[in-house]
This record gives sequence, C-alpha cells and structure tokens, in this order.
Amino acid sequence: MTTAQACFLFVAAVLGGTLTSVASGGGFLLFPALIFIGLPSINANATSMTAGWLGCAVSVAAYRHELSGQQRISLVLGSISLVGGMIGALLLLYTPTDIFDRLIPYLLLLSTLLFTFGGKITTWLHSDLEDSRRSLLTASVIQFFLAIYGGFYGAGVAMLMLATMEMLGMKNIHKMNALKMLLMSCTSGFAVVTYVIAGVVAWQPAVFMMLGTVVGGYGGAYYARKLQPDLVKRFIIIVSFAMTYYFFIRAYYTH
Repeated sequence: MTTAQACFLFVAAVLGGTLTSVASGGGFLLFPALIFIGLPSINANATSMTAGWLGCAVSVAAYRHELSGQQRISLVLGSISLVGGMIGALLLLYTPTDIFDRLIPYLLLLSTLLFTFGGKITTWLHSDLEDSRRSLLTASVIQFFLAIYGGFYGAGVAMLMLATMEMLGMKNIHKMNALKMLLMSCTSGFAVVTYVIAGVVAWQPAVFMMLGTVVGGYGGAYYARKLQPDLVKRFIIIVSFAMTYYFFIRAYYTH
C-alpha cells in the first residue's frame, strides 16, 4: 500500500467515523474506499467492519450520558446483536464473491430507502418502543435480522437501525444515536472476531482506517449534539444515493 493510499484511507475513515456517530452512513465511505484501492469486495467488507468497530466503541463512550436511561433496552438488543452479527459474518464467508458483488447495490438501495422514508413509516405504524413490552419484543426480532444483515454487510446497517427506531416511535435523535452506536458495536464485535479467525481482514489498510474512525467517531459524537439533525440526515441521504448509483453502474454497466 502506497503512502497516498494510506492517507486516502485515513481521511475516508475520519469522515466515515464522523458520519456514523452523527447520524449514520459511514459505511458508504469506508467500504468504497477499500474497493477503490483494489481490495476484493468480501475482504473490503470485512476490513471496513473491523476498522469501523473501534470507532463505534469509542463513540459509545462519548454517548454514555445518553445511554444512562436506556439500560434495559440496551441489554436486550445488545445481546441479540452479538448473536446476529456472528451469524451474518458466517453467511458472508460462505457467499461467493461474484454473487456478493451483485448484491451490493441492492443492499445499499434498501438501506438508503429505509433511512430516507423512515419518518413516514413511523407515522403509519404509530408504535411506542420505550413504553411498550410488545414493541420491545418487535424491536428485538427486527434487531436480530438487522444484526445478521450488519454482520453480513456492514455498510448501511446504521441507517437501517435508525429507520427501525423511527418506525418504533423513538424521537430523540441523540438517544437514538447512542443506542445505534451501542448496537453497531455489539453487531460488529462477534462479526469481526469471525472475520479475523477466517483470515479475510487486510490488516495494513485496517490499521490506518482504525485510527481514522477513532478520531472521527469520538469527535463526531461530541459535535453531534451541536448539529441540526435534519441537515445531517439530508447530507447522508445525498451521499447514500450517490454511492448506490455508483455501485449499480459498477455492477452492471462495467460488465
């Protein structure tokens, strides 16, 4: 890896860690950055998730105040996320690279649409996650499948988690971000262990990206409280649609 590539990955990781901690969407930068320097898609996915995990863990520390009133839901959904993330990682390892390449644009499109229209779905569902045991059960089932998705494909899972929280009635963006970062850390935790054991992580790029996600993750969590959530969400939507368009072109036009 050249010096220019290392600098490129570090900057992408700083931006990705910042976006993930503020709203979501960091995977839309981390994963493509590794593709751009020539890594195969499955190795790039495993490496970006490994790098992103450290940034998520640091962000959780920065959000500890917002998590203080969410112990019950954090314990339930966090435990489910650990198991789902490992299942998703195993699924990825048994997926042929050419099939995964074809799935990428559709996975990006799904997560982008859910994040974009999550507010409208919230209005339709009229559900309250924080006060209803039934809603907690619903959230647990949804989170299990999201964790499988997150372990299988890291990019976009933050959008899906935020969209689900909106669907289930959570309103405070800072509490949502705090819970999201905790669940992403749990989801990625067992998945990363699985990838490391399987030997599919490219460690040299991962180290530079880990440093970047730590800087972006902690700094983003700190400044997230000072930013307008709507503006951040609009920016993420633009980035996610742009990356989705690029990967559709890459998957079909280039072939």
